[in-house]
Amino acid sequence: MRSRFLAAVVALCGVALVSTGCTAVSVREVPVVTVTADATVSLGELPVLANAKDYSGLVRAALPTSGLFTPSSRPQQVLPASVVSHDLSGDFATTVLSTERVIAMDISGSIAATVAGLGFVDSLVARDISTTFDEVAELPLITSNAHTVNSEAILALRPDLILTDGSIGPIDVVLQLREAGIPVVFLDTDASVEGVAELARQTAAAFGAAAAGDTLALELSAAIDAKISEIAAIVPAGERLRMMFLYLRGTSGIYYLFGQESGSDVLITALGGVDVAAEIGLEGMRPMTDEAMVAANPDLILVMTDGLESVGGVSGLLEARPAVALTEAGKNQRFVEMADGEILSFGPRTVTVLDALARAIYAPTTGS
Repeated sequence: MRSRFLAAVVALCGVALVSTGCTAVSVREVPVVTVTADATVSLGELPVLANAKDYSGLVRAALPTSGLFTPSSRPQQVLPASVVSHDLSGDFATTVLSTERVIAMDISGSIAATVAGLGFVDSLVARDISTTFDEVAELPLITSNAHTVNSEAILALRPDLILTDGSIGPIDVVLQLREAGIPVVFLDTDASVEGVAELARQTAAAFGAAAAGDTLALELSAAIDAKISEIAAIVPAGERLRMMFLYLRGTSGIYYLFGQESGSDVLITALGGVDVAAEIGLEGMRPMTDEAMVAANPDLILVMTDGLESVGGVSGLLEARPAVALTEAGKNQRFVEMADGEILSFGPRTVTVLDALARAIYAPTTGS
């Protein structure tokens, strides 16, 4: 399940990988083209590439403002609410008395976005480093180092509810907040269209607003399915693009491949691509090896913006990891980047994320 996988990602910040010792290569830096999602222009109206492989360069996929559509009024609530917290150690019965001061935290910013999508954005009193949408930009941060919880900062905010999925930690610190008297509800969903709907339902249940959760779940499922169909219609006939998601943290020497059950597989499939990490049997996240990269030989590599910056951009990545330069993606410097807090966010922004990525992949000439 996704929260179990994401909990393991937190450990990446403290892991350093050993270089294989390949000879570095000299690579020129490519210009960055930015393509932004646009709800007013359908994908079918775009000048898509006749062959998706016929493009060289780095494209940044961006969201217009927050990429969120929030209700104008707060849904009706019934409190106290009795809910099940899906703790990593097992289910735990929890009673929520108030939702006036809420902290929603996870590694992808999906929970806070779902809170906003339900109409409860005014309840949020803080944000984690991955929660970057405009409506909460001014809220104080409660992650002190990458995805590490600052318990003192949380206690000072006097929250009456904490929502998480276990991907922000250490878990012991989060459980200590519960011991301090703060209701903590762990949500558990998959990185999928069904998971987006379930996240809406579980989040709404914690707010005592089950009906709003059902409504949002149906709306999001229909919108995502429609966007996936729209993308399928513009995928060039013939061989699909072979795609890979590469997780980078150059300051720690981290180069990881994301495979099945990581969320990237769902993303790539929705974008009409072939997930080459899954094709070679990679599950979850694995350290990138030269052998795996060359065997996978992706046509296009998806990366997080900050991650790519941490390795010195495209040229820095190809110089540090020559095996990447040997792939079709490396030869053409065919990379698509997106903000860290957006690209794997499964929630109310999923439709806009897919739209932006599809434009960046299939219609990069529309960028600036």
